[in-house]
Amino acid sequence: MLLIVAVLGSILGGFATPTEASAVGAAGAFLLALTNRRLNLRMLREVVHSTAQVTSMVFLILIGAALFSLVFRAFGGEELVIELFEALPGGVVGATLVVMLVIFLLGFILDFIEITFVVVPIVGPVLLAMGLDPIWLGIMIAVNLQTSFLTPPFGFALFYLRGVTPESVPTSAIYRGVLPFILIQLGMLGALALFPGLATWLPAALWSRRRATGRRCQPRLRRATAPARSAPPWPRRSAGWPATTAAGRGRPAR
Repeated sequence: MLLIVAVLGSILGGFATPTEASAVGAAGAFLLALTNRRLNLRMLREVVHSTAQVTSMVFLILIGAALFSLVFRAFGGEELVIELFEALPGGVVGATLVVMLVIFLLGFILDFIEITFVVVPIVGPVLLAMGLDPIWLGIMIAVNLQTSFLTPPFGFALFYLRGVTPESVPTSAIYRGVLPFILIQLGMLGALALFPGLATWLPAALWSRRRATGRRCQPRLRRATAPARSAPPWPRRSAGWPATTAAGRGRPAR
């Protein structure tokens, strides 16, 4: 319980970013193990080894994704994505629906890390240039990526369930069992689309409170100066964000 309070408290209190809060959690877990006299050299060696493996894997994916993005942009892929989104019926609504559908389908065959590092850097800037609220878009993508843990055949949660269930339970039964939870997550996506304030209200409230008291705020929360406009279902950028060029490269327009 103390570990949960330390991690979430450091984020909500404005003392650490989510990335820095992971270090807070690691330090807290180390102190708890040391206090309970469960820390030994063998455990510490295994933790360091597994951490190095996971970190190396993530950075290799990040390097490959960065190279792919550079080549993709160098050959004009970003302009093609912009033209494709502008040609879709429905404008920003149609483009957002297509992106969410593609991310959902990719979750069947790819891990969320690959989708985050490869797909999001390509479509994210284009959608932001079309006027979507960045906090709302980020939460929509995050909720959509949650389905990749449950969608067969490569859902991580399915592997965990297969490991703890008896052999008498067939894998097909596990696939059928996760279907209602996938529908719940898709229903949450629909709720976020119809009521954008579910995603933008809390960051805006935290930023407003810290601005009123003069306390330090996370850089990303500073951008959420107000909840999404009431025009459902697709929120536009907050008034505090600079306008961007039509090319979607994030440079302020003059």
